[in-house]
Formats: sequence, structure tokens, C-alpha cells
Amino acid sequence: MNAQDIKNHWEKVYETKNPDQVSWTQEKPQASLDLIYSFALPKDAKIIDIGSGDSNLVDFLLDEGFENITVLDISKKALEKAQKRLGKKAEKVKWIVSDITAFEPEESYDLWHDRASFHFLTTSGQIKKYVDIAEKSIHKYMILGTFSKNGPTKCSGLEIRQYDEQLMRKEFEKSFHQINCITENHITPFNTLQNFIFCSFKKKS
Repeated sequence: MNAQDIKNHWEKVYETKNPDQVSWTQEKPQASLDLIYSFALPKDAKIIDIGSGDSNLVDFLLDEGFENITVLDISKKALEKAQKRLGKKAEKVKWIVSDITAFEPEESYDLWHDRASFHFLTTSGQIKKYVDIAEKSIHKYMILGTFSKNGPTKCSGLEIRQYDEQLMRKEFEKSFHQINCITENHITPFNTLQNFIFCSFKKKS
């Protein structure tokens, strides 16, 4: 699939399906929140959520008082759904429609969070673009959540790339120290189980 096909795929998903009809929906993104809170970031920290779709993470971050949140997704429809859900609160967030491999950040971020976006990059070229963008735009911390070696091999009809702690570290070792990795069993809205690995990183000085 080329970039436009991928964008069209995700626009169709978010246009035709509700949160209870897609496997990645979480009522509360606890693993992500636990890792974010572990950094004890100030409320004005610059946070970006990559490939967020209409995830509830932004809701919890706003409720915690974070003031400088950016949400990025390839699907305009996904972000519109999130904005509608947030109502007036959506005005406090910066919204960016972009393929992550084509993203050109205009600022650096204290925290880069990505749950279930990175694993859709299956070619070495795509992965290199992602890593290069992350290296340039992350100031302090990164959290990546992907399907583990015990997780699915596909999602939403698309091939994915599974990771373990060692593979994740290898992809980012040039510019990041791996801090911690945890696994999580995600129960989908269909009551099936998906195993994720979440790793946190700190930018090398």
C-alpha cells in the first residue's frame, strides 16, 4: 500500500466504525498513564501523542492539568471524532493530520507517546524515517507501545511488526536509553486478548 492508500484505509475505518467496533479501544489507557506519570513531568511539558486516533489518552491528560498537548493522526476523521467528544476542551489541544513518516515537527517535545502506531511500519525505510523524526523532535522521553511477540500479526487488516524488549532497544539505541519495558494484556471490545509491550526511553544527552 502506498501512503495515500494507507490514509484512505484509516479514514474509512474511522468513518464507518465506532469505538466499540475496533480492537484498540481502551476505556482507560492505564499502562500509558502509569509510564507518563513515572516521569513526573511539569504541567507545561510539551506532550505529543502519535497515531492517537480517537484515543481517550488526551482526555485523561487534560483532566490531569497538562497544558501543552499535541495529538497527531493520519486520519482527519479520527481527530474530528476526538474533538467532538472533548467539546470545548478540544480548543486546548493542538491537532495535526499527518502520516508520521512525513511529519515535520515545528517544535521539540518533552514526551513522545505512541501506542499501536509504530508497529504498522513494516519496512526498513519506514522505520528509519520514524526513528529519524523521533531523534530530531524528542527532547526528553519517549513511550512506545506495540504488539509483542505474543501479540497479533495483523490489525485492521494490515500487516504489523511485532517487538520484544531487545528489538525495540536496537531500533532506538543510537539516541535513546531504554528505561523500562512492561507487557500488558489488552482486552478488546470483542473480549479477545492482545499482548502489548510498552517501553520507555530517555533521550541521550
